[in-house]
Amino acid sequence: MQNRIKEYREQKGISQGQLADLCSVSRQTINAIENNKYDPSLQLAFDLAESLGVKVDTLFLNEER
Repeated sequence: MQNRIKEYREQKGISQGQLADLCSVSRQTINAIENNKYDPSLQLAFDLAESLGVKVDTLFLNEER
């Protein structure tokens, strides 16, 4: 599953560490998600979307479609 987290994070001008703090995860977790090495839990996906001010389906792209 591809994601656009880095794109939206950079648009908001926040670092991986700041986003991690907002979502109560480590910076390494954000890095792994941005690099498509880890798929977040449903709760974390919603936390990321809320922190970035977008809908979940805006952040994550289904490659199979």
